[in-house]
This record gives sequence, structure tokens and C-alpha cells, in this order.
Amino acid sequence: MIDAGKQVLYLLPEIALTSQIINRLRDVFGNQVGVYHSRFSDNERIEVWNTVLADNVNSYKVILGVRSSVFLPFSNLGLVIVDEEHETSFKQYDPSPRYNARDVAYVLARMYGADLLLGTATPSMETYYNALTKKLSLVEMKTRHTKAPLPEIHIVDLRKERRQLRMKDVFSKTLLEKIEDNLNEKRQVILFQNRRGFSPYLECPDCGYVHQCVNCDVSLTYHKFSNSLMCHHCGYAIRYTTTCPACQGENMQLVGFGTEKIEDTLSSLFPEAKIARMDLDTTRGKNAYTELIDKFERREIDILVGTQMITKGLDFENVGLVGILSADSMLRFPDFRAFERAYQLMVQVAGRAGRSERQGHVYIQTYQPEHPILKFVQENDYNSLLNTQMAERKTFWYPPFTRLIKVTVRHRDKDKAVYAAKILADDFRKIPNIMVLGPEFPPIARIQLLYAQDILLKIPRTLNITKVKTVVRAYMQTIVGQEDYKTTSFSINVDPY
Repeated sequence: MIDAGKQVLYLLPEIALTSQIINRLRDVFGNQVGVYHSRFSDNERIEVWNTVLADNVNSYKVILGVRSSVFLPFSNLGLVIVDEEHETSFKQYDPSPRYNARDVAYVLARMYGADLLLGTATPSMETYYNALTKKLSLVEMKTRHTKAPLPEIHIVDLRKERRQLRMKDVFSKTLLEKIEDNLNEKRQVILFQNRRGFSPYLECPDCGYVHQCVNCDVSLTYHKFSNSLMCHHCGYAIRYTTTCPACQGENMQLVGFGTEKIEDTLSSLFPEAKIARMDLDTTRGKNAYTELIDKFERREIDILVGTQMITKGLDFENVGLVGILSADSMLRFPDFRAFERAYQLMVQVAGRAGRSERQGHVYIQTYQPEHPILKFVQENDYNSLLNTQMAERKTFWYPPFTRLIKVTVRHRDKDKAVYAAKILADDFRKIPNIMVLGPEFPPIARIQLLYAQDILLKIPRTLNITKVKTVVRAYMQTIVGQEDYKTTSFSINVDPY
């Protein structure tokens, strides 16, 4: 495409990935590659914008960026690449506009008559369904790059480990032994836990009191580095204390674990090892991602602990072991995509192991080793996952067989939020041939002092979704026009996943 004088857009789900891929692309294409993401200053982004707009001899021919790159002013686009197309990071939830960059890439490619390339080892159900129904061409790569063997995946039964007193804090003895073996062999280790902070909450064993956020219906997470309890939804924070505010007891206890606690525990278990953590707390700085990844690539870090940002496409040839510390938290999430997401996350993080001639190993800790999703992960069996999930989705009217619109009603007054949502849902039920679920409180009923009610619309593919959207907006305007509900806020999320 570059030889033909065309522009190329290369989309990535995470800023963390850009630092590694930018070096590899620049090795081949030199200064023709530009980078665009939110960690850049406004001036840096304006410079990229103007360079793309100019489209002259000195312009970038390849733009490497995250989801917002789809709005750059291309004039001669020839190819759009969406890497890790299944990733939820391509979806913008707040603020509006709520869009999925992968879906916008379809529209963008069509507008310019450009080619579209979606890449992933674990396709989203919608994309794979589109390939099966010939809306997309399917190209399968049956072997890894350099024919490196797939990692061997082991399931660790935590029930058994606990019965045999083989647990050390959050680690099974099996996993600790494997970490030690890898360190002795001078191979690196990645440990995945999809929760940041030190401990999810603090609890009083005497009266059961748990610190709650004053603005949201969630418990406060303990962060050791700042010695504070923080809300991850609104930023509210208080100082950590062992005194219970309810009964004045002096032995408040930390419950559960996040990446910070894992890092802390590892430091005491492996004092000689160089340990680092990659999560939102350690990567706030502009170059924090790059520095961490470069250090790991130079083998200056022995063990990398992280949230899902370490699962996405990073390529390190010396990783011999990947540990997934809590598979159950992914499998128990209340969402129709929970099993699909769990499979994708586990297979993706497992793929960081053994990316050279030597085979890597993956250890998954779980209390439900018999779970079918874990078997699919162990056998790298995407087709069985696809068949079971597609059958369920067809039965219960979920994508890819329907389109979804989620309407969220918010109000400071709980009763007004509930009543406004009920009126709205009753109106939506008048629209023929659609299914309406709700209204109901979301898993977190109140965020930033606003109570929420969710209404989910399931729309058959045969219906014109544009007409449905018009009717939905009209019903919402009717409610906003009422005196009692002027301060009610609504958010519409089309394809809310």
C-alpha cells in the first residue's frame, strides 16, 4: 500500500503495545511511521493530525494508534489493520460517543475503498460468525511464528492444594515451585491477576463492617503504596487505619488480593528476584509503559505481575512461565460474554509463554478445575467454545443473532430513577418484534451519587435499527420534557460490549 502511495492505519487496543510494535515497524519503514494516542500532549497530537491531513512527501504513511486514531483526517487510506480485534479496549464506554473502533474501521475502510485486516488468535464471536457467513474472508494460521511450540497448560486445583496445606498466601505450592525452577533457569515469569490494588476491601472480623465509598455503592480498595483506601469509580479516598469506625475494634483485616499484594508477597518469597508490576497505578506517566516493557525485554525484570494490559500481544522470547492466579473471578462475572472473555484472556496471556524454541508452561489456579471453559483453554479448542456459546446465544436472543441497545437512566433520587426507567421500559415494549429486559439496577447501583437503572433492548437483525433508534429517542424526549424528570440523565449504548 505504501508503494502504491496509500496511507495505512494500524490499530492497537492498548498504549502498552505501541512501544514494542513501533520499534519493529520503524526498523522496516523508518520515519514513515507515526504514533497517535492519548498519552501524547495536545501539541503532539495536533502535529500528527496536520501531518496526516497534508498527505505529502513528508507525511506519515503508517499511523500506529489506539481507538481514537480512526478519526484522523485520512485522504488516501488504502489499508486498515485492527490487531487483537476481539479486545474490549476498542470499545469506548464513557464519555459519548460510545463507539467500537473495530466497527468504525469497517465503515472507514468502506468509505475509502480500503482493505480491512482483522488479526487475533481468539476472534470475537461476531467476527468469526461474519467469517463463517462469508461477510469476511477467513485466513487461518495453523502454526506459531518460527514454528515455536504452543505452551503446555496445567490446571491447579486450589481445593486440593488447600486440603493438603500447600497454599502460601495466594500461591499454590505447585506454582511457587515452577516459579523457582524458571528463575533458576534464568527464564522470565509473567503472573496475571485482573485486579489492581493491594486488597479489594477491608473488613472488621468483630462486626463485619466494610469501608464503602460515600459516592458509589462499592467497597474501597486498599492501596499500600499510598496507604489509602480508594474508590476506582470516582476517586474518593481515605487514609488507611486498623480501627473499625463502627465498633472501634482494632483489628480490621484485608480481604482478597490485587496486583500490589502479589508483588509484595513475591518480594518476600523471592528476595533475590527483580519484580515489577504493570497496572494502571504504575503506568500513569507518559513513558511508564515503554520503560517497563524495555526493561523486561532487556531481561532486567525476572517476574512481571500485571492486569490485563500484559495479556495483549506483547512478545518476549525469554518467558518460560505464565501464572493465572484466579481464573474463577473471570468465570463468575455476570455477563453473557463472561465465558468468551475468560477464554480470550486466558488464551492470550498463555500465549506470552514459550515464544522461542523452548516450550513454555502455563499454570491456571482455580477452585473449579472441571469447568468446561478451562478444558477449552487447555486444549486450545476455540471451535467447542464457539459451538456451545452460539447455541446459547441463539436460544436467548443475543449477538450475533440480534443487535443490543442498552439505555441507562440516572438520577440523584433513587425513586425517580426507578420510576422514569419503568415508564421508559413500558414505552419500549410498544415497539413491535423487540424484546425488552429490565429495568433493573446494574451490578453497581450508584456511581458518583447517581442511581442507575438499565434497560436492554434485543433487536432482531431483520429490523431496521435506524428506525428503532429514532423511536427510542422520541420516547426518551417525552420523559425529559416532564417537570419532575428534567434532571434525569440518559445514556444510550448501541452494541454495549
